[in-house]
Amino acid sequence: MSQRKRGGAVVSQNKSVRKSQQVVLDEDEDVDMSFTQPTSSQVQKAREIFTPVQVDLKVAEVVQFILIKDQKKMPIRRTDIAKHVIKEYRALYQDIMKKADRTFEQVFGLKLVEIDSKNHVYILINKLQPVPGEPVSMCPGSAKTGLLFVILSVVFMKGGTVKENVVWNTLKKLRVDVGEKHEDFGDVKKVVTDEFVRQRYLEYVRIPHTEPLEFEIRWGQRAEKEVSKMKLLEFIGELHNQEPQSWTQQYKEATSAESSQR
Repeated sequence: MSQRKRGGAVVSQNKSVRKSQQVVLDEDEDVDMSFTQPTSSQVQKAREIFTPVQVDLKVAEVVQFILIKDQKKMPIRRTDIAKHVIKEYRALYQDIMKKADRTFEQVFGLKLVEIDSKNHVYILINKLQPVPGEPVSMCPGSAKTGLLFVILSVVFMKGGTVKENVVWNTLKKLRVDVGEKHEDFGDVKKVVTDEFVRQRYLEYVRIPHTEPLEFEIRWGQRAEKEVSKMKLLEFIGELHNQEPQSWTQQYKEATSAESSQR
């Protein structure tokens, strides 16, 4: 093979590597790709180019896009909003998002919250009064909501972090066996360690230096924003016929969380 061919093969291989790296970046939920903040002059120019009616239509598109994304309780990236919806209106990103946020609050009773300020990842949370004992912005009639609520309760009452076996044993007592296919949840372990994790309700973290491998479960960013620890503790108190104050450490944590969210 000639040097030229070998060189061409290397170049082709390098291109393939770069392409595969780009695919990884595109699929990575936590990467806010090349979003550059517009200058003040770019913003002013865009405000002169696009009419208020055009901007309002774009706001409506953004609201619709986020609502559709939120149906699966998936976090929403700033990059996706800019790339798939805002597009040529990018210089007006802040203006559009402020109006969209106002629409969520006034029309839907929702709040767009940034859960990852580094990578600019958002979720929608419910601003309406929660039903006592229920997680905020979750459907009480959903079987998966009940499953998630049990897991969040176990983690909270055990100090914020538990080994996964503690969760599996608790669920088994409730006749939800992680080793068997459930009629409502299907693969229970996949729902807990994949679906709930991708939705940012839970974190599933490997414990270092364990053999065989062990994992622990914690509250995720969405749970911290959406779920009232005080309501959860009140619910547990009702189950055990005790006052929430009976659990001193948990009550202190729940009170602190309530104060910080005001």
